[in-house]
Amino acid sequence: LDEDRCIKMNDGNKIPAVGFGTYSPDEVQKSKCKEATKVAIEVGFRHIDGAFIYGVEEEVGQAIREKIADGTVKREDIFYTGKLASNFHRPELVRSCLEQSLKKLQFEYLDLFIIHMPTSLKPGPDLLPMDENGKVIFDIVDLRQTWEAMEACKDAGLVKSIGVSNFNIRQLEMILNKAGLKYKPVLNQVECHPYLNQSKLLAFCKSNGILLEAFHTLGSQRGKMWIDLSTPVLLDDPVLGAIAKKYNRSPALIALRYQLQRGIVVLFKSFTRERIEENFQVFDFQLSAEDMKIIDGMNKNITYLKLTPLEDHPQFPFRDE
Repeated sequence: LDEDRCIKMNDGNKIPAVGFGTYSPDEVQKSKCKEATKVAIEVGFRHIDGAFIYGVEEEVGQAIREKIADGTVKREDIFYTGKLASNFHRPELVRSCLEQSLKKLQFEYLDLFIIHMPTSLKPGPDLLPMDENGKVIFDIVDLRQTWEAMEACKDAGLVKSIGVSNFNIRQLEMILNKAGLKYKPVLNQVECHPYLNQSKLLAFCKSNGILLEAFHTLGSQRGKMWIDLSTPVLLDDPVLGAIAKKYNRSPALIALRYQLQRGIVVLFKSFTRERIEENFQVFDFQLSAEDMKIIDGMNKNITYLKLTPLEDHPQFPFRDE
């Protein structure tokens, strides 16, 4: 981490080490999203993580523009991540997804644009296209061609950096070994927390100059689609609790700090000012090597993210270890 709490990516651009997530699963949260984003910027967050499929890019863009208008930040102070939806993997569609996000945000460019999932879905207006039996309709697209279209968006100046999300080692290798590769992915955004510490993937990414970025850093959000509700609650874990007591910090802060010290970019989401403020204090303390080892030992290879409707897709990433 340098003095401005950023990490340099393999293309020379910097990413703030802690980001604020804007995923809003329901209408109530969508309405709160704008205010929460403004609070995050007021508290000091400069990295905002969004996505086409979250359906809140208008609100998030408004929040950022209002904080620019009142002099809190300039556009170049904000690092905004957008994501390529799975219905836009065909190379001729990639740029249109990015342009739709730019239009909703009312931005000239994105700081980072990543492939949201390696699994391509049928193009069209439905983000989760279904057949009459309620099965998701897949599309089969060569991810290397999708990546070339991502590279073209960077060359066109619409985005500063490009990366991926939810890719396994095999899928990363496919991009890295691609003939005529112009730009390596700068990062891979994946589920990562003490119950799923991704040590193998982290080692692979580090050896290839790719950052790992963690979502679900505090475990699950209960009762949401795509979440396995039978999974134990990370923040209730007694091991984390004991370490939190020792440092006089919350279990959430310990879980976030653990990732930062591993060189991982951390995403965090909340709609309450108090929590947003508290979790930005992740820079104020350091975990000992011994406590880092104890947290390493919490790994159970448990995922909260359950993408069952996509499991039969040939590019489903979680079949591999």
